[in-house]
Amino acid sequence: MSHVFRFLDTGPRDAFYNMGLDQALLEGAAAGLPCLRFYGWKPLAVSVGYFQGLDEEVNLFSCGERGVDVVRRLTGGGAVFHNAELTYSLTLPLTHPLAGGSIQESYGILCAGIVRGLENLGIAASFVPINDIEYKGKKISGNAQTRKMGALLQHGTVLLDNDPELMFELLKVPPEKNRARILAGVRQRVSSLGEILGREVPYAEALAAMSGGFREALDIEFTGIPENPSEKAALPSPGEEERALDLAKNRFADRAWTGARP
Repeated sequence: MSHVFRFLDTGPRDAFYNMGLDQALLEGAAAGLPCLRFYGWKPLAVSVGYFQGLDEEVNLFSCGERGVDVVRRLTGGGAVFHNAELTYSLTLPLTHPLAGGSIQESYGILCAGIVRGLENLGIAASFVPINDIEYKGKKISGNAQTRKMGALLQHGTVLLDNDPELMFELLKVPPEKNRARILAGVRQRVSSLGEILGREVPYAEALAAMSGGFREALDIEFTGIPENPSEKAALPSPGEEERALDLAKNRFADRAWTGARP
């Protein structure tokens, strides 16, 4: 029997709303339907992991000069520059079969959706523990997870394009390390759909491939996908939208939240 999930496509939104809605969906996941959401970032953003120190990881002056949002995630992991990418979030109760018995097990289960989505684009990628997706030894997707309130939130990115020069302008590189060497290393370790396929991959194309990948790999039946392609996908409920906007303003855009290591 298929697993029934809500399907949301909220498109490009600012970092504070994106993290606010992810939390709102997490809060409702234990009592409601599991949800798969896709989104982008506008303006560009840097997110830091839940346990990271902001000043140690982010060049706040450069972010301010370039109009780049800075936000702290609910999930752990390292600082991420959100540029040209498709981001997904999965929320589901911890009692759901796809939640797995452990965080590591659930990464393997849920990331299969990304691997299958990349196959839909002709890219034979693979899951690499703990939480990455790689193609020919290069990372193309990073993922992070948290478990709270009887529910699971996993979100991650699929790079449509890659700009390591801008990334290292916005993120801090330890002064003892050689910048040119680090940039060369990033180019050797990180790739994007555009680089692999040799062409621009629009958000809509990546969305179709990835949503199909999750549906096929995880045996999901979606609610909220329009029958007519001209119609928009389902949006958050009024309550979820209100909660997301409140969290965006009073938590994720609050410098006290962003700047303080929890």
